[in-house]
Amino acid sequence: MTIFEAVNALCKKACSDGLIEKEDMVFAINRVCEALSLESYEENDAQCDDLEEILAVILDYAVSEGLCEDSVVYRDLFDTKIMGLLTPRPSEVIKRFNEEYKKSPESATDFYYYLSRKSDYIREYRIKNDVKWITKTEYGDIDITINLSKPEKDPKAIAAALKMKQSAYPKCQLCKENEGYMGRVNHPARQNHRIIPIKLAGEDFFLQYSPYVYYNEHCIVFNSEHIPMVINRGAFEKLLSFVELFPHYFVGSNADLPIVGGSILTHEHFQGGHYEFAMAKAEVETPVSFKGFEDVGAGIVKWPMSVIRLSGTDKSRLVELADKILTAWRGYTDEQAFIYAETDGEKHNTITPIARMRGGKFELDLVLRNNITTEDCPLGFYHPHPEYHHIKKENIGLIEVMGLAVLPSRLKEEISVLADALVNGKDITADERIAKHAQWAEMIKSKYTLTADNCEDILKKEIGIVFTSILGQCGVYERTEEGKKQFIRFIESV
Repeated sequence: MTIFEAVNALCKKACSDGLIEKEDMVFAINRVCEALSLESYEENDAQCDDLEEILAVILDYAVSEGLCEDSVVYRDLFDTKIMGLLTPRPSEVIKRFNEEYKKSPESATDFYYYLSRKSDYIREYRIKNDVKWITKTEYGDIDITINLSKPEKDPKAIAAALKMKQSAYPKCQLCKENEGYMGRVNHPARQNHRIIPIKLAGEDFFLQYSPYVYYNEHCIVFNSEHIPMVINRGAFEKLLSFVELFPHYFVGSNADLPIVGGSILTHEHFQGGHYEFAMAKAEVETPVSFKGFEDVGAGIVKWPMSVIRLSGTDKSRLVELADKILTAWRGYTDEQAFIYAETDGEKHNTITPIARMRGGKFELDLVLRNNITTEDCPLGFYHPHPEYHHIKKENIGLIEVMGLAVLPSRLKEEISVLADALVNGKDITADERIAKHAQWAEMIKSKYTLTADNCEDILKKEIGIVFTSILGQCGVYERTEEGKKQFIRFIESV
């Protein structure tokens, strides 16, 4: 494909995907040619609908002409600039979203999700490379993912970022100022990014999708102002306000403390989407009642983490009870259960909340969290313990709390290498890539008859079992009779 064919194919695809109209074709071709420093253009009848293939030709040309460095970060900056030329203006997107919302909330999000994919803001050709499987457990089907769609920085970009002057614009990757931003080596380009203004409990928020899509229609809802994450009464009001606006979506918030919180605690945001996680499917196994709130359904959920579920038709009552539970938990200490509200002035207790609509009722899950550390667990006691760090040592955030593991990309290669070593009797400790898995691998060898055909599937199954065990470690109450008594003791204290 020549560069002229690639330009034509790209603009034709933008037209067929609804990013531009037929009347925009000449204008769009000229804009792309300008970005490529092409002073002329040769008409052609390009026949290619593969966006990855088309952009590869354009990027190779840009590299050959010195318009772009040949590395993944610089190529991403450049192709986002190109796609930004073909993405409708924010005002057009917002107008169309509001028109679709009048038909139904689903129609509005269907349009917006489609646009986010076709504009290449969500890079579908990368996401299809993600590794996904399901592990069946006593708590339901747990989703396991190795996410490969977020590109790792290359040495050129890392070196360039170190030399760059620190910029405070945008303040973070969630700020509204990212819309249309050109990006830099230490901040992704966002020329094809569009955000939708919404009101949550009277406050200004924006809706967008995650470019890395951990699950179907993975959206992010962020405050219009760059203000810190806080779990409080207002957070519960906003979550329930969101599911009232979009009853086909769930929405949740990471906790507001390090270790048990999310990766961006500096900007208030929630995550939601059109997906039902294992935790949402899990049933209440121990119904409970809160005095003065007998009209609100409540109970302990059958889940490895410690979850109180509230449900009812009056969202203000759910907010009032959730706030009462949060206030009690913030100050709650039970030394017998190894729960301390604070040590040396550092507060430890918080909540990860998740909201949804079910059968015409509001439902609010409150996951009790505690970020205390110990000498044996310096990264956090209610956190993946050291014996599981060979699989995962990162924080357990909102998505994983609900039953979807987001595992490090290194595991894709390690599973393959480890399977080969197990089947062929190789010395696992001699290979630095998999030596950390040696003890775990010995357990697997003693448990199964391994063959070339079944080994990788067995490793995946065992990874799912490890993740389920990690969730149990992150639960503040053990799933034992004693743990249940301790959990009930807290509920009675409320």
